[in-house]
Amino acid sequence: MAEYELDAVDREILYALQEEARNLSSSEIADRTDASSSTVRKRIQRLESDGVIKGYSANIDYTKAGYPIRMLLFCTAPIPDRGAYIDDLLAISGIVSVQELITGEQNLLVTVVVENDRDVTPIAQQIADMGLTITDEVLVRSHQSTSFDEFSSR
Repeated sequence: MAEYELDAVDREILYALQEEARNLSSSEIADRTDASSSTVRKRIQRLESDGVIKGYSANIDYTKAGYPIRMLLFCTAPIPDRGAYIDDLLAISGIVSVQELITGEQNLLVTVVVENDRDVTPIAQQIADMGLTITDEVLVRSHQSTSFDEFSSR
């Protein structure tokens, strides 16, 4: 991956895509950045190829989609191996994200969404079968996120 500094146009493009990637054309982003539409398209392609933009996804309300239980499972893996578990964890049905943690005994944070609390046990068993220890479980009431405002010039 190429290393470079993001400039104001790159940052504004990232902010716009975070806010509403599905509904904005490159012309609309160009209006926000005072750049041409072709410049915005080229910048987006470069940000994608350099791995700054990793992909596009829908922000799903799992409760409305029939999966009202969201659990955070804090796991412990051998420190040198913790990153090696991520792909295998993500292959387990019901696991929607894995975060590698740097500090503390708990070094993997696994987010699970399921229809009911009984569905968590088989997932936890699969995690244990991988050799990981679940050290804490947290039931999440709600989850909100926002665009990273440091990318916006406004």
